[in-house]
Amino acid sequence: MKSEEDNSLIANLTNTLRTDCLSVLKNQIIPFWLSMRDNLYGGFYGLLDFDLNLNKQADKGVIQGSRILYFFSDASLSLKSVPLAEAAEHAYKFMTKYCFDETFGGVYWSVTFDGKPSDTVKHTYNQAFAIYALSSYYALSKNPLAIDKALQLFYLIESKCKDSYGYLESFNRDFTPSQNDKLSENNVIASRTMNTLLHVFEGYSALYRQTKNSDVKNALLGILDIYRKHVFNNTLNRQEVFFDSDYNSLIDLHSYGHDIESSWLIEQGCQLLDDNSLISDISSICDKLAKNIFDTAYINSSVCNEMEKGKLDSTRVWWVQSEAVVGFFNMWQKYPEQTQYLYASIRIFRYIQNFLVDKRPNSEWFWAVDKDGLPLNRFNIADQWKCPYHNGRMCLEILRRTK
Repeated sequence: MKSEEDNSLIANLTNTLRTDCLSVLKNQIIPFWLSMRDNLYGGFYGLLDFDLNLNKQADKGVIQGSRILYFFSDASLSLKSVPLAEAAEHAYKFMTKYCFDETFGGVYWSVTFDGKPSDTVKHTYNQAFAIYALSSYYALSKNPLAIDKALQLFYLIESKCKDSYGYLESFNRDFTPSQNDKLSENNVIASRTMNTLLHVFEGYSALYRQTKNSDVKNALLGILDIYRKHVFNNTLNRQEVFFDSDYNSLIDLHSYGHDIESSWLIEQGCQLLDDNSLISDISSICDKLAKNIFDTAYINSSVCNEMEKGKLDSTRVWWVQSEAVVGFFNMWQKYPEQTQYLYASIRIFRYIQNFLVDKRPNSEWFWAVDKDGLPLNRFNIADQWKCPYHNGRMCLEILRRTK
């Protein structure tokens, strides 16, 4: 039984974490991304390099645009901010005007700075993030066109982006299959990936939260069935990452960031389904993922990137640390007596403040630092993959969880 002194200490720690997350959100993440707004052509600028050179004519990735739309929508709701709602509307208008393919359906991979189709690949991952963004914008705006478009994308994925065994990855503009080079890494080309499945689940969860559509619910149940049968490795207590079409794992890879992200994200989505047996089963899996990351990848107050074929990548990546803050905080909320998870969450946030937050004016966070905390200058400050999704969501989740 905790003493009053222990309870007071924990309350002080969580209140401080909340205050610091709010400060990072309001004083850095939000101002930076508002400064990336393109008032001439719409949307948000696509590229700021490590040396803070802004390329106003870089392509605008639709994943980046979707994540920005999600972020400003959710942040506006959380902070009750009209200027952030206006930023969300700005992102929404660009997406709906330029990023949808009116001929073949779905959203492009990227468009030019002025909204012309650039990379016309149709990727399931990309469609899922558009659903996530549109559902988040609908939660803010109650614009029926937003949720209609999200539902259209849901039915498009279900009809064109999967087979009888599950979700496929990459397609040409007309939805004929193409090589999955965008979501394949580590020298493999995967027919199916854990990453796409995770974010289809995330997008569908956001859509189901707003619609309670029975088709979406059935799809969520189907994804969890795939997850339990093929993605979660019950022997190693990790997720497998890259698969062939028959769900054979293609590489011995432990992606620490995806595991800690999944440990809270999948459980959160599962709770929408009102199935106590399923929730218990998924919660147990998520516990194993988080514990394994704590035991193997949490080193020096931060989480390493990954382990491939027994070789540790000790790079500290911005999004991995962000997800670890939430994932460990979630574990502590489930098991309050296991305070090691709360302390890990707080220490990782301090690591972020000390090493990943870029102190230069008009910047945001470094993409990654090495094991000694030195920034890796080969990565951009903002691009189609570097946006306020992980770090912004981290702050918003901690605010929600510490009310």
